[in-house]
Amino acid sequence: MEIKSYQNQAELLLKDYILADPFIPYTAIVGSIFAFKLVYDLTHLFSSVHFKSYSSFLRIQRVEWSNRAVSTIHALFITVMSLYYVFWSDLFSDIQFDGLITYRNSSVSTFVLGVSVGYFLADFGMIIWFYPSLGGMEYVIHHLLSIAAVAYSMLTGEGQLYTYMVLISETTTPGINLRWYLDTAGMKRSRVYLINGVVIFVAWLVDQAVAHLWPNISIRRAISSGCHELDVVCKNHQGIKEDISKEAVKDECIDDDIVKANTASRG
Repeated sequence: MEIKSYQNQAELLLKDYILADPFIPYTAIVGSIFAFKLVYDLTHLFSSVHFKSYSSFLRIQRVEWSNRAVSTIHALFITVMSLYYVFWSDLFSDIQFDGLITYRNSSVSTFVLGVSVGYFLADFGMIIWFYPSLGGMEYVIHHLLSIAAVAYSMLTGEGQLYTYMVLISETTTPGINLRWYLDTAGMKRSRVYLINGVVIFVAWLVDQAVAHLWPNISIRRAISSGCHELDVVCKNHQGIKEDISKEAVKDECIDDDIVKANTASRG
């Protein structure tokens, strides 16, 4: 009888507070932070037992190894949910509902965005704690902008469709993380590394094709970026080293901008 009483109190707490509409965003954020911390710890435990080379990694490599596992789990989750809401959900369908799509939301769609905010907060905390080992200022700015944008959509319920359209870009994250894993494990010239690079290339094209729904994004630019990514993977597989430092990339971008400026002036 006493157990039944506790059960009823727990159900009441869950229904009236934790999963009540005003508390859903905060429940999702806190819950996802604890869930991703669990994934981080389990990854460390699993890797130390099943990967012989794991013990030989530097401490920061082991941290990033587990951190990328969390990143992969979040990417898979948010990609599936984003594709569902953008292409299959009736929530943003003109046939099922009237009114502006911009203001449509549901408890579940808000909860999913809360999970994403929780991930970005947890990852941002790790970036700051280990700064700059897990990423420099560009990662800090990226995460701050991501937290602000997703949190705004989550808290106000506005623009959730467009937020999910942007979050589809997480499609390429698992492939990029796998590429880092293979590189760290010394498998840069393996067939798996090459296949993974091709998959990243295809995923990138699909992602940019979806992003082409936005008027300011060019398919030509998407194909150019994807081809460059595939070219780097092929060169790595062949053992050809390429300077992909930030300075080299910056110089390449500057040269490209100069060429575009000259072309425009001639036009």
